[in-house]
Amino acid sequence: MFGDCADCAVGRCTPPAQRSRRLFTGLLGAAALAPAWAREGVDVGPKSKFAGLVSAEQLEAAGGQQYAQMMREAAQQRALAPMEHPQAQRLRYIAQRIVPFSYEWNDRARQWKWEVNLLGSPQLNAFCMPGGKIAFYYGILEKLQLEDDEVAAIMGHEVAHALREHARERMGKTAATNGVIELGSALLGLGNLGRGLAGLGGQLLTLRFSREDESEADLVGIELSARAGYDPSAAVRLWEKMMSANKGAPPQWLSTHPASGTRIRDIQANLSKVAGLYARAPRPERRFPVAPPLRSATTSRDG
Repeated sequence: MFGDCADCAVGRCTPPAQRSRRLFTGLLGAAALAPAWAREGVDVGPKSKFAGLVSAEQLEAAGGQQYAQMMREAAQQRALAPMEHPQAQRLRYIAQRIVPFSYEWNDRARQWKWEVNLLGSPQLNAFCMPGGKIAFYYGILEKLQLEDDEVAAIMGHEVAHALREHARERMGKTAATNGVIELGSALLGLGNLGRGLAGLGGQLLTLRFSREDESEADLVGIELSARAGYDPSAAVRLWEKMMSANKGAPPQWLSTHPASGTRIRDIQANLSKVAGLYARAPRPERRFPVAPPLRSATTSRDG
């Protein structure tokens, strides 16, 4: 897949589990310099009260543990892109532009240890776990031939799920339905749910969001990308590509992110709300080429 880096061969490379793949040294300072715009953009209403039934700290910790395990396993299979991989650098650059604008949507995001990784898999998939743990699969970049604005649309959408705490909401609704917790203890991170959160990390990758969650993520995502200087209308092109990617057999990303003509029309109806943000936003100083075939990418790197 991605192969071993040259430093690893001579013992100078930090082990994958210890590498600092965390983003944004000095990011808080950069955010402080961002324009203090008045509330402008999309309106998706308040967060669900069901999210309050689950401890944010414990869910984020569970997500972080699951993410770290995934990255260790990918590294062992030589499927974790090295830091210097061009497409990994591309993802981190786009994330660096988007993340400072996430704080308005969720103040906890200021303390998240944001990470972005690229996995050498042909799947059309991407995710952002609670706590800012982002991963893209190479297949979604390569097979859809995504331009930077379209990558930003995906990243904004996935980050929005974390900011709006949709996983926390889903688990809170399940807990309330099953009657496994008491409200008072849950709010304190205690009780059966609190004790069981350590084992929930594995559920985060298979969790299905509701139609409302997906609509929220679409709209918050186009605002994040617009503020970061990426064309929000790229979200429309992205979903058109996704729908035609595998006719008759929706790609994995679509299995949990249902796309439809209605969804595209909803995005189009809200583009005017973020047009001013995009018009004023500084444009990215760097642009990256689309992802080449995975074998070519590794062959050119490894010789």
